[in-house]
Amino acid sequence: MLHTSKEGADMIMRHPLIMTPGPTQVHEEVRRAMSIEPTNPDLDENFFEFYKNTCNKIKRLLNTNNDVLILDGEGILGLEAACASLIEPGDRVLCIDNGIFGNGFGDFAKMYGGNVVYFKSDYKKSIDIKELEEFLKEDSDFKVATLVHCETPAGIVNPVDEICPLLKKYGIVSIIDSVSAIGGELVKVDEWNMDIVLGGSQKCLSAPPGLTFLSISDDAWNIISNRKIPIAGFYCNIGVWKNWYEDKWFPYTQPISDIYALDCAIDRLLSKNDYVYRHKKIANAVRMAIVNSGLSLYPLEGFSNTVTTILVPEGVSYRNIYNDMLKDHNIMIAGAFDYLKDKVLRIGHMGENCYEEKLYITLKALDSTLRKYNIKLKGEIHKYFIDEI
Repeated sequence: MLHTSKEGADMIMRHPLIMTPGPTQVHEEVRRAMSIEPTNPDLDENFFEFYKNTCNKIKRLLNTNNDVLILDGEGILGLEAACASLIEPGDRVLCIDNGIFGNGFGDFAKMYGGNVVYFKSDYKKSIDIKELEEFLKEDSDFKVATLVHCETPAGIVNPVDEICPLLKKYGIVSIIDSVSAIGGELVKVDEWNMDIVLGGSQKCLSAPPGLTFLSISDDAWNIISNRKIPIAGFYCNIGVWKNWYEDKWFPYTQPISDIYALDCAIDRLLSKNDYVYRHKKIANAVRMAIVNSGLSLYPLEGFSNTVTTILVPEGVSYRNIYNDMLKDHNIMIAGAFDYLKDKVLRIGHMGENCYEEKLYITLKALDSTLRKYNIKLKGEIHKYFIDEI
């Protein structure tokens, strides 16, 4: 049965409903947390404790005892900092590539002198672990491997639970972009031998954009601490954080209000023990509704819990769908870029977006928009969604 909260209905009436795969809606409690009067984060020892406690909450999300840091910058900062800190000129880097973000990881490795080798896989499927293992049997001489957990443009999730232990078997340190997965997909950093795992504030955690966080294994710290040449840069240098808590010293002034908001958002997520199940349940219902209505999904398998990517049907453009959804229904969806530009539309069901009433309203609006352009559907998308929920 569909449950519609008064809060959800009021919010949708006042502001556009942001149903993109990040940034997501920010709850009022989180916005209020940003308004807490800030202290001086460089001098107030209470803030060092607050920062540490927030990092400990992230450890719970990641199921890890590894060190966790929060950095002042969007998720790309974490990605670049990991590459800058681990990769030295001439290091061989394996770029595991089955999508736009996976491929782009290689560009960051090259910026810091990495000799990048690509393991390329089907862009419509998750990484085939057997194919990767066969590849590594032939060539495993890599210092670092880069990997995307959730290929957000394509709506595909990769089996990091199998890939990371395989990389560790060959002594390869992993950098995992899990920005669109953490909070919506299960992540077990320690059990799965994940080295550097990157997250972002604006996806499943539903905090404002602007922060990245990452966990760092002992193996990753060892590489950072035993480099032959210094890290090129300061802001992207993870090494300068090594003893931040013991020394009660931050490398730069912390964005205290953003961290207050992040802490509140994490509390909201952790208070609901079913958050991974909820994301999976709603994602499955959205996909079934799309398929049953006669529309086509972009991926063939490996479907993400946090975003659904749909092929734009013939007879209408993505731009028309986007504009009409926003103008007529006050709902914002997303397209994609690169090779997927104008070919797909994406609906985010992550964090504060991942509730039944919001998906019902979104799918009902999508149904109405497509019928406006005489797109033939087998039935009403939102009703199929209710059937699946």
